[in-house]
Amino acid sequence: MSKMVECVPNFSEGRRREVVEAIAAEARGTAGVTVLGCESDADHNRSVLTFAGPHGAVLEAALRCARKASQVIDLRSHTGAHPRMGATDVVPFVPLGTTTMEECVALARRLGERIASELSIPVYLYAEAATRPERRRLADVREGQFEGIRESIGADPGRAPDFGPRAVHPSAGATAVGARFFLIAYNVNLSSRDLPLAKRIAKEIREKDGGLPGVQALGLALPEKGMVQVSMNLLDYRRTGMRTVYLRIRKRAREAGVAVAESEIVGLVPRGAVHQVAAAGLRLDAPLEPQVIEDNLAPEGGGGDAMESAGPFLDLLASDAPVPGGGSAAALAGAMAAALAAMVGRLTVGREKYASAEADMRRVLETGEDLRRALFRQVAADAAAYGGFMQARKIPKGTAAEKAARAAAMEEAGRLAAEVPLESARLALRAMEAAAEAAAKGNRNAASDACVAALLGRAALRGACFNVRVNLPSVKDEAWKGRMASEVERLERAAEEVERRALAVSGL
Repeated sequence: MSKMVECVPNFSEGRRREVVEAIAAEARGTAGVTVLGCESDADHNRSVLTFAGPHGAVLEAALRCARKASQVIDLRSHTGAHPRMGATDVVPFVPLGTTTMEECVALARRLGERIASELSIPVYLYAEAATRPERRRLADVREGQFEGIRESIGADPGRAPDFGPRAVHPSAGATAVGARFFLIAYNVNLSSRDLPLAKRIAKEIREKDGGLPGVQALGLALPEKGMVQVSMNLLDYRRTGMRTVYLRIRKRAREAGVAVAESEIVGLVPRGAVHQVAAAGLRLDAPLEPQVIEDNLAPEGGGGDAMESAGPFLDLLASDAPVPGGGSAAALAGAMAAALAAMVGRLTVGREKYASAEADMRRVLETGEDLRRALFRQVAADAAAYGGFMQARKIPKGTAAEKAARAAAMEEAGRLAAEVPLESARLALRAMEAAAEAAAKGNRNAASDACVAALLGRAALRGACFNVRVNLPSVKDEAWKGRMASEVERLERAAEEVERRALAVSGL
């Protein structure tokens, strides 16, 4: 599917920058993938890479990174404060937008199979992808770390991997692959070298020892900083957020006569977690805003900034370059439709005259914001899909083996080239529905804006569906093509009805 997914692989290297960059370069070089961040910690000797994109592209990037890590990291000489079992230690998939957890589980299993078969690295499935209850927690999967698993994997039936050999890779160890909700890696550093104190606090706050829901915690020493750390994974910020754990740790540290030096977020956080905290109240070591995942996927800006950034895109669209093309333009039209629906929401919410529609228009506002970001991502996704199709066409076809490889690549690229605009069409229909509700219930002074949103959404949907049809002939699977064609027809019928409704209720 062309829906978006986030991947946050952790690698057992945080001291050799050139090694980390070599791994990250594999993700950056994968068409359709956006690298959102790469953080390294020398004391942990660990790096966290975050990237996002369409399902197939993200899976390919994860495999490439794991392959490179197996070539440049040797667990036999690795030391660090953080527990580890493999060169690529853990690879979680996180749903974005309309992607479901079930789809992330399927991705995890596909990646696990490929890492095992192509790299000869045993793979354990964890979290939502776990095949056994005792493997849901990453800490349980990683128990014993590289050295312990190396001794037990072949002798203990309970340590048999889900995929791959019953022996760790000599240098790359084993890897855990899973699917999960947004995990926030959050650490609180104490102005002390008292490691037993950090461990006591970690034990008190972690869920498995009766502490806070969804909190995993360890007490670690940070020799280079001359302090200790309570290192945490917050498995569901809706249950326990950063502010809650920070206050609990600060209270316990103060009782021991120790101050909090700083706290840090490793990687990115969803916008939903940000409203829970005030950055100054957490003594964060870096500004919070650049670490919001949605803002990294879809740049924001005022009207002036938008006009400046639109110019280069339009210049490129008007050039003789094959991308961006009609599919990207359709997605951008859909993003504008969603943005206009959100604008009408903002012009309505909080106004006494429209108090009866407050809840509905607040939902329109939130939906419009989500959809404009999702459709904005489709602009790049469509260009990347077309680029992948052109790359497949360049594969040599001199021998029978080359012809087979080219045919397989063309089939996969053709599917993606059709799936991406189909997802744009689905999103555009949702933007139209938000526009229709805005036209019916929103601020009357913005009724024309709601109508323009509906018309833009219809144009986006029709353009996206046209691009689906254009790419269907390159795929040989007739059943699949039939399902795609039926979905296109359904979307176009629905869009016609929503447009009619939006224009009728506007009164214009």
